[in-house]
Amino acid sequence: MIRAEVIVTLKDGILDPQGKTITGALGGIGIEGIKEIGTGKYFHLRFNTNNLEKARSSTEAVCEKLLSNPVIEKYTYKIIEE
Repeated sequence: MIRAEVIVTLKDGILDPQGKTITGALGGIGIEGIKEIGTGKYFHLRFNTNNLEKARSSTEAVCEKLLSNPVIEKYTYKIIEE
């Protein structure tokens, strides 16, 4: 079986109000030394194929067309054979 792990984050320069709120709350819970927290999304995909190239192309298609907004987000993924 093949699976993919996808991480979608905001592009550099895009404001992340949720990340700023979380970063601002750190001192209130006694955590110091973290300069910034950025938010994102994590997805895992499982495929019904053993074809690595098909899994890669399907992962890229779903990331570009559904899982991310290419105007403000970027994505990375890792294909894993189990």
